Amino acid sequence: MSATHSTLVRWILAARPKTLPMALAPVIAGIALAVAQTGRLAPFTALCTLLAAMAIQIGTNLHNDAVDFERGTDGPDRLGPARASAEGWFSARQVRLAAHLAFALAFVLGIALLWRGGWPILVIGLASLVAGYAYTSGPRPIAYGPFGELYVLLFFGLAAVGGTYYLQTLSFGWTPLLVGLALGLPAAAVLVINNYRDLDSDRRAGRRTLCHYLGRPRARLLYTLLLVLPVPILLLAGIPANPWPLLAALPLALALAANLLRGAEGRALNQQLARTALYQSALTLLLVVALAL
Repeated sequence: MSATHSTLVRWILAARPKTLPMALAPVIAGIALAVAQTGRLAPFTALCTLLAAMAIQIGTNLHNDAVDFERGTDGPDRLGPARASAEGWFSARQVRLAAHLAFALAFVLGIALLWRGGWPILVIGLASLVAGYAYTSGPRPIAYGPFGELYVLLFFGLAAVGGTYYLQTLSFGWTPLLVGLALGLPAAAVLVINNYRDLDSDRRAGRRTLCHYLGRPRARLLYTLLLVLPVPILLLAGIPANPWPLLAALPLALALAANLLRGAEGRALNQQLARTALYQSALTLLLVVALAL
């Protein structure tokens, strides 16, 4: 492998591509819901929305990478996948600069979206950029306290689906917000698993996540609820379709919950985390199928 190719691969890994479906799924759901209700698609707006969501997610990942390394959270005892700064692939300064570039791209795309959506999109866009930085920066980083799951629910659920729906239809409604709530819950479950896995090292680094306050037994119960509740919410959301295909998500949710309840721990939770993220994508796919039918 050439040095250039190796560097490119490392930058791709630093961006954490496995997390991108979690950012794209709610946007796809918002687009699909808007098309199902109106019969119209604004393709350029849809493309810009998807790219902006990716840019914000990548920027947040890279910024998290650099800051966690500088704070000592990502040490040699890390159980999760390799991180660019901790592994020495790039300096924390380089990773932080890449994060700034990703956020700058999101800002440029946001200008195009602002032209269509006006002040509601300005509020959502600025809040998303600020939250991306505040997740691991500032005197009270979101990721280092008990409100990380709430942050994920708001931005990977309600804001993503609701904002995307508004950009397509220029209107609000309860249905996109309920769909956003439903898709934000499994996104929050991804963070629960991440913090459940890293609970011991997080405590040593002074990180007091929701899992720290709940303890592992109650965190397992919360994880189960976050996976199961989206199905009844979607069934009652009033989506313009037959919602019954969504019932196929229940066996997936129960299988994931059972694996954690059986005592999965340590690096085995990396696979659990990846499958939880895929569960959100599967839920979105089932919603799209229901809308298409």
